[in-house]
Amino acid sequence: MSIFTKQSETEWLDENIPRSTRFDDTYYTKTDGRAETGHVFINGNNLPERWKTQSRFTIAELGFGTGLNFLETLRQWKEVRPPGTTLEFISFEQFPLTSDEMRRALSRWKALEQSAQSLCDHWQPDGKTFELEIFPHVTLRVNFGDANNLLPEHACPVDAWYLDGFSPAKNPQLWNEPLLKNVFALTKPGGTFATYTAAGFVRRNLQTAGFMVSRIKGFDTKREMLSGYKE
Repeated sequence: MSIFTKQSETEWLDENIPRSTRFDDTYYTKTDGRAETGHVFINGNNLPERWKTQSRFTIAELGFGTGLNFLETLRQWKEVRPPGTTLEFISFEQFPLTSDEMRRALSRWKALEQSAQSLCDHWQPDGKTFELEIFPHVTLRVNFGDANNLLPEHACPVDAWYLDGFSPAKNPQLWNEPLLKNVFALTKPGGTFATYTAAGFVRRNLQTAGFMVSRIKGFDTKREMLSGYKE
């Protein structure tokens, strides 16, 4: 039996773009979610260069959503990884999509087709965690529940964070100061974060948590986004 009393509430816009009716926000940009992932999270954390020099790399994410961030990260990591390197991807998701919803949301990207099919075929959001070795030396672990409760119990040091909750104005509980302090505590020295938002209260909460924060060029119509690091 599922640990959730209610599944995600999803409606579909043109071209199979999923929108959460719970948070009144789309799961990714209408322009190109895959390109947004590359700009905001992968380049925002300077991952391609860092992957070349680290034998083991851990990414953590707030908001697994459609799995797009993970799949695009996997695709790019496979292109640059040195032999023998390991990638661990950890995500926290309170309202998981069904496998059919994920499959539909990911169907527009042919470059992700094979890995998306594998993820959706194995996807089981009906327990506390979901684990999958989708590719040799790549481990995905999705923790189901409220990140505010789960992060204090988490012990794995993180190299890079994807802060990808729904809009801070509509989902402030995933951007609050105590939660971001837990994010900071789990970040390795020299570790980084990136997020599509440049909301003032998010920036202040990240700074209060201890991160060095910068505003940089955002994706598409978003003029700015935030990235930063732990000294």
